[in-house]
Amino acid sequence: MKGLFFIAALPVILVLIWYISTAVGEKNFFVPTPALLVETFFATWTGDRITTDVIPSLTRLLIGIAGSIIIGIVAGLLIGSVRWLRALTEPTLEFFRAIPPTVLIPVLMLLIGIGDDMKVAVIISGAVWPILLNTIEGVRSMDEVLSDTTHTYGIKGFNRVRYLILPSAMPQIMAGIRQSLSIALILMVISEMFAASSGLGFTIVQFQRSFAIPEMWSGIVLLGIIGVIMSFIFQLIERNVLRWYHGLREIENAA
Repeated sequence: MKGLFFIAALPVILVLIWYISTAVGEKNFFVPTPALLVETFFATWTGDRITTDVIPSLTRLLIGIAGSIIIGIVAGLLIGSVRWLRALTEPTLEFFRAIPPTVLIPVLMLLIGIGDDMKVAVIISGAVWPILLNTIEGVRSMDEVLSDTTHTYGIKGFNRVRYLILPSAMPQIMAGIRQSLSIALILMVISEMFAASSGLGFTIVQFQRSFAIPEMWSGIVLLGIIGVIMSFIFQLIERNVLRWYHGLREIENAA
């Protein structure tokens, strides 16, 4: 109950401030009232736009996140485990990491086209970096005593990755995934603003260009809701995946 109070307290306060500021002063065309926004939200996003805009955007987002996780973890485990490979790839990784993913959109449009593949590629091009770099650092920070023990007992290959490397790096991998979620959501919206005919980013821009201000704000609110839902789902998954880690931290803090 206490946790629910802390979750809801700040949003309620912000909505109250918003309600009072729009009710007392002169009405602003560019800032709808809470009641109008709620009405517009359900009128806009409970009809055909669910299938034409929301579901396609979520599909691209989920594919992009899944691709980022797979590429980031696999490449990170490989680069982090092989010292000479890490030394070889580090300058190149730093170069590509410094390039803003939005700059790659025109290039990807020329190479891949303007379909969903381009939008997914844009998401992966930005969301993969936190996962990749955190995975590499997680592997590098592995306990040397445990590493030597596995060598002594002849644990090699896939079993070494499964029982030593991956669990050791998992806390930092999950931290990287958490960072990548917000990046993926931002890039999903940006990618849909270029050469698109559907999606949340495309629709919000169309609302803005046609001065449908309440509808534009309702799309922004929907993106925020999607972000919150993703965060809660990730917390549930992280709590189960890192149950051993959180238990160990509790024991260490109690001691």
